[in-house]
Amino acid sequence: MAVLTVAGATQMVVGRGLPDEILPIRAGRQRVAVMTQPGATQIALDVAQRLRDGGLQVEVIGLPDRDEAKTLAVAESVYEALARFGFGRHDTVVGVGGGSVSDLAGFVAGTWLRGVEVVHVPTTVLAAVDASIGGKTGVNLAGKNLVGLFWHPTRVIVDVETLEQLPGSLRREGLAEALKAGMVGDTELFELLAREGEDAPLEEVVTRAAAVKAKVVGEDERDSGVRAILNFGHTIGHAIEFASPLSHGECVAVGMVAAGRISERRLRFPGFERMVGAIARLGLPVEVDGLDRARVEDLLRHDKKRDSEGQRMILLRAFGDPVLEHIDEHDLDAGLGAVGL
Repeated sequence: MAVLTVAGATQMVVGRGLPDEILPIRAGRQRVAVMTQPGATQIALDVAQRLRDGGLQVEVIGLPDRDEAKTLAVAESVYEALARFGFGRHDTVVGVGGGSVSDLAGFVAGTWLRGVEVVHVPTTVLAAVDASIGGKTGVNLAGKNLVGLFWHPTRVIVDVETLEQLPGSLRREGLAEALKAGMVGDTELFELLAREGEDAPLEEVVTRAAAVKAKVVGEDERDSGVRAILNFGHTIGHAIEFASPLSHGECVAVGMVAAGRISERRLRFPGFERMVGAIARLGLPVEVDGLDRARVEDLLRHDKKRDSEGQRMILLRAFGDPVLEHIDEHDLDAGLGAVGL
């Protein structure tokens, strides 16, 4: 079992099976709201029963799947459920599910009564290596995650046995984020995934990827500097995600190809072909078909990293050497062209 600390606020436990104590000790806790989604319901019910056995009042709140959960309307329905439950300031939200559950549960916890405790039990690789740690929460509006706040969970519990039972598509989606972590902060993790693909041991992959994020978040909790490197592949990836039926991980994979091509053009990044090969080895897409390029470009104009000088992106000078750079129209044209847009 591995135990990591993120930003001095979150204890992350990675192991096989759930620990005996799911919640940290907290005086005055009476009620727990367990938020979950289709596909994770049984795990959520098991967690809820264990908490009831410990003497707590527990309400299980079902959420829509994937990004359908990440709306202000869904958040409002959850607030109403918490009000009916009598959920107080000393009580705890537990998010059981994938990245959308982590984002929505954290957002609700951070805004209910100006902030209550949240604990995450991620059931996908994506949530385990990315969404559940670091304190970023959010819902979608005109673009991806445009409404949100920073609200750290007190504990994140990752059961590797649950992750090993996931369908291949869900494993691959999370491995895209793990590969990103390797490219920006752990070259040994990149080499492991490039060499072994989907056969790479999940416990090591999750622990190493989470360690990259924990280190970066510890240096820049509020995303005002170095934390931006964790957005490698996300600028164009998020725009594609909003404009297509592809999953988040698939869009990040395509976004990394685009960012890698721009890195090659601007910074002479030498690893573009190796990166594309590693992404393909994980069974992830390296290009998209049938998307409206103008729609993607319009979405990029709403990207959170834009400033008065224009579009900024995380690029690579080399594996493990990321940098935030302004790009021009020619760079963007090269990146979009590299992925079929």
